[in-house]
Amino acid sequence: MSDPITFDSVSPRLGLPLLFAGQAQKEAFVNEALSILDGLSHAAIEAEQAAPPAAPLDGQAWLIASGASDDWSGRAGQVALRQGGQWLYVAPRDGMRLLNAATGQDLRRVGGAWRKATALAPPSGGTVVDAEARNAIAAIFSAMQQAGIFPL
Repeated sequence: MSDPITFDSVSPRLGLPLLFAGQAQKEAFVNEALSILDGLSHAAIEAEQAAPPAAPLDGQAWLIASGASDDWSGRAGQVALRQGGQWLYVAPRDGMRLLNAATGQDLRRVGGAWRKATALAPPSGGTVVDAEARNAIAAIFSAMQQAGIFPL
């Protein structure tokens, strides 16, 4: 006979609260889990900043920058979701992707850090200048910027 399956109090990937038989106030745990899923599905943040906004709206999210203050103190690198008039914090995991609405750029969590593409300098120098090749490279850079791969 196999041992029964036991569960932690939260899900392993997103840290969603789990329900237990006979648990009081199940709706609070279900609502918290749904709020986190709502904030992380098609995840977009308003911006990356260290201080909470003055008048956040439910459904908005921010990536907490280093040097966080006020309600966000000690939560740098986490995602702050505004739900039900309060903050829900999500610890990021590798593979998480966010769209920064302020910059139009994708952020990716890799190796325990948020990564974003940096701007590339256009080609220069060399012994032979090929205007057509440089125009083609510039067009590729422009397309990548419009796709959110590189900042504008």
